[in-house]
Amino acid sequence: MADRFVYHCTLRWSDQDAYGHVNNARFLTLYEEARVALMFAGAQAQGIDSFTNGVVIRRHEIDYLRPVDFALHRATAEGAPTVRIDLWVEQIRAASFTIGYEMYDGELLVSRARSVLVPFDLTQQAARRLTEQERAFLLGYALDSGTP
Repeated sequence: MADRFVYHCTLRWSDQDAYGHVNNARFLTLYEEARVALMFAGAQAQGIDSFTNGVVIRRHEIDYLRPVDFALHRATAEGAPTVRIDLWVEQIRAASFTIGYEMYDGELLVSRARSVLVPFDLTQQAARRLTEQERAFLLGYALDSGTP
């Protein structure tokens, strides 16, 4: 397997629900933050800025394995509580790719998710194919068995 992209995401007070857990809908937002870090900051660090021109979501799926307590006692003087999100590329096609995620609260796996993304030309308002540079970047995070 290729390297995973690892992102430490800060939990916000507004992420919690009435039970003091991170709200299930906020999991999607946390996964989004990690995905944006990979595709924008990570890709730009390698000289690829075309993802910022447009990528849309075709599909999300999330499995919730355990609740995540907001747990103010986990906060430190340096910052709020965090979760770790690992990302990798499960599949690359000509005009779409699938990202897999795992979210950890400390060492405890709390959720798995998957997103199918489509490169999108915002000017033309149409899906587009991945460029060779985008494909090469994604391959750096691809599972050996999931990439044709």
